[in-house]
Amino acid sequence: MTESAQQRVLTQPALADLAETAAVSRWVRSGDVRLHVLDHGPVDGVPLLIVPGITSPAIAMDFVARELTDLVRPLVLDVRGRGFSDSGDAWDLDTYADDVAAVIEQLGLERPLVLGHSMGARITAVAATRLALRGTVLVDPPMSGPGRGPYPTTLEAFLGQLDQACRGTDADEVASSWPRWPRREQELRAHWMSSISRDAIIATHAGFESEDFFATWPSVPAPTVLIHGGDSPVVTAEGAEEAAKANPAATVVAVPGTGHMVFWDDPAAALATTREALRSLL
Repeated sequence: MTESAQQRVLTQPALADLAETAAVSRWVRSGDVRLHVLDHGPVDGVPLLIVPGITSPAIAMDFVARELTDLVRPLVLDVRGRGFSDSGDAWDLDTYADDVAAVIEQLGLERPLVLGHSMGARITAVAATRLALRGTVLVDPPMSGPGRGPYPTTLEAFLGQLDQACRGTDADEVASSWPRWPRREQELRAHWMSSISRDAIIATHAGFESEDFFATWPSVPAPTVLIHGGDSPVVTAEGAEEAAKANPAATVVAVPGTGHMVFWDDPAAALATTREALRSLL
């Protein structure tokens, strides 16, 4: 199915999910692309911009953001091609990082923290080399790239999940792919996956293997924390060791028993680790 054939869809259940979040919608422009952000407040808190992964709209990180409002002001980005944000026509790391810069500038976020998961961690690394940030948290960034092994989840797997969502899916079917996730997160996946651009998935997945994380990571300034799943196939023990050597100023910490979807696999442990990381950056 082509992008023109697959229309991005937000269903009534997806829109109703917004009633269960206390976040407020904010809008900015990055060039011609309108970007949507969920702002969890408080407005006088230290801003923390959260950048989700390849198939995660902003609301997918709601269960993380709402547990951090006593420490920071979480704002979660609908990355272009996801959720309410426009699709755009480019999905490389430079373009994504430009979007992060636009959000920070237009929302007046002074020296924010930035946290990214997976794709979002790669975006955060690039943004950190360009912007005046208070600090960064990178959660399980893909370490695939030129001369390295392929990204563990195939493009076909992602597109199969997108096709399920576009024809209509439910939490039970999502659970067949993500059995460890809390039920509410499986429901959100079922409701929101169809909002994601097929072209954005294809281009981003290609970038996991053509754009080299280690070309940027050594230049990410301190303070920065890299959190990885203890059992992640994306950041293996060897990958974590390489990351620690490539950026000695960084803190590298594992969340035991979790895979790549660190927050979803063990929310309590992942949140505890994240809170500790954020405290070290404040």
